[in-house]
Amino acid sequence: MNEEIPVDGVTRPWWEATRERRLTVQRCLECGHRQHYPRALCTGCGGTALDFTDVSGRGTVDSFTVVHRAPRPGLETPYVVARVRLAEGPILLTRLVGADPSAWTCDEPVRVAWRPLPDGRHLPVFAKE
Repeated sequence: MNEEIPVDGVTRPWWEATRERRLTVQRCLECGHRQHYPRALCTGCGGTALDFTDVSGRGTVDSFTVVHRAPRPGLETPYVVARVRLAEGPILLTRLVGADPSAWTCDEPVRVAWRPLPDGRHLPVFAKE
């Protein structure tokens, strides 16, 4: 499977943190709002002074779906795509791993795990706490 995930000036610090298996979110230096995915503007106040801060990697499953039909060849099904609300507030769209797809429920506590990419970066996925 080809893992060509683009990096730009806004996302580079986030991707670099994944090389060390550190989960980060953006934090607005003007209003303190935390957000994910990385953007050029704060979604809380519109400010442009943003940095990245480490988070615990713990969260709760908000919503999920089980994918039974792969969107492209080479993806093994079934797999679980979920919204995970981090303990610090931001929401990540991610995959749930380490359990049978039928075993997941909403409000399930989860923790970050990492899926390696060929270039040394990692994708955050989540497993049961």
